[in-house]
Amino acid sequence: MGNRFFTAFFFHNTDSLKGLLSEALKTCYDGVMFDDTKLRKTPLHGGDLTAAAQEFGVAEADLIDLSTGINPSLYRHIEVSERALRMLPTPGDVKNLLAAAQEFYRAPASSSIIAAPGTQAVLQNLPLLYPGRDVAILSPTYSEHGHTWGSAGNTVTPVSEFDDLSQGDIAVLVNPNNPDGRRYQPDDILKLAEDVELFIIDEAFCDASPELSLVPHLKGQNILVLRSLGKFFGLAGLRLGFLIGASDITTVLSDRLGPWAVSGPAIEIGARALADDIWIAETVSDLAIKAMRLNNLLQACGLSIAGGAELFTLIETGQAQAIYQGLGRAGVLVRRFEDLPNWLRIGLPGADREWEKLATALSAIDNMGE
Repeated sequence: MGNRFFTAFFFHNTDSLKGLLSEALKTCYDGVMFDDTKLRKTPLHGGDLTAAAQEFGVAEADLIDLSTGINPSLYRHIEVSERALRMLPTPGDVKNLLAAAQEFYRAPASSSIIAAPGTQAVLQNLPLLYPGRDVAILSPTYSEHGHTWGSAGNTVTPVSEFDDLSQGDIAVLVNPNNPDGRRYQPDDILKLAEDVELFIIDEAFCDASPELSLVPHLKGQNILVLRSLGKFFGLAGLRLGFLIGASDITTVLSDRLGPWAVSGPAIEIGARALADDIWIAETVSDLAIKAMRLNNLLQACGLSIAGGAELFTLIETGQAQAIYQGLGRAGVLVRRFEDLPNWLRIGLPGADREWEKLATALSAIDNMGE
């Protein structure tokens, strides 16, 4: 194929070149067949203040971002040494980080844990190891799961009931679920895992509800657990996540991510955060109080709570799009859903002025609960 590509290039045969590029997209990469017809547009996500500023005519600096479910009170000890910035991370640095992660997540010694530059990096690579599978995903949920598995050529089946996850070769569950906060117990997950080839549990919002985590129950099963410092610790920009499970899978993923996958600053701050028991305990308590405060505010405005977790609340109303627009024009960005137009997810405000701005913006919108 190489000579054909060069011929098309040098003779400027545009039509032929387009055809050859399309053919290339359908060729094998590490044994996985890719098809450009399987590729879909990038899913809608929260946190895009640039787009919101353009949509609502509000300066980025004046926007309050409640669209992501990220803790507004980030981990406070984020100092970084000169060494972490100047030198490549060493195996010893990574070992210290993984030891802190293993203790915080209560991972058994028999399980394997690797660090990644955000769990998104794992989601991009994991489907490449399991081509041609039927993937059942409890839905609606975080859209990147379906997007990455589908883009890799697998058949994705959204299911609405937990037991229906057994319909797939691979099952994907977010626990607590994003955006509705549905929760599932470890014993039920372990039982269903017996019926599938691989069970993937995304525990991005589990830090404030450790009793739900499957990590302490891992015993070399066909289960992989994703964890992240982005939500609970408020460090999404640090890009640090973990994959926990059987070593035969984590080792392959680690090789795919390559050397120095996680930066020195991420390793240094991450190890410190995961070991800070005092901050963690204070934050669990603080989030519970703030979540109740948010729910009370929304209900006082006549809005119906459809679900949620410690870091966000989901409301359901026929006026969702009007509320989204009204809040946006007032400088408050919340999360809308293209396929669920009656849903809005609202994250926790941070400083008192943010709570006041949200309350003022809500009170200015008419007929919200109708």
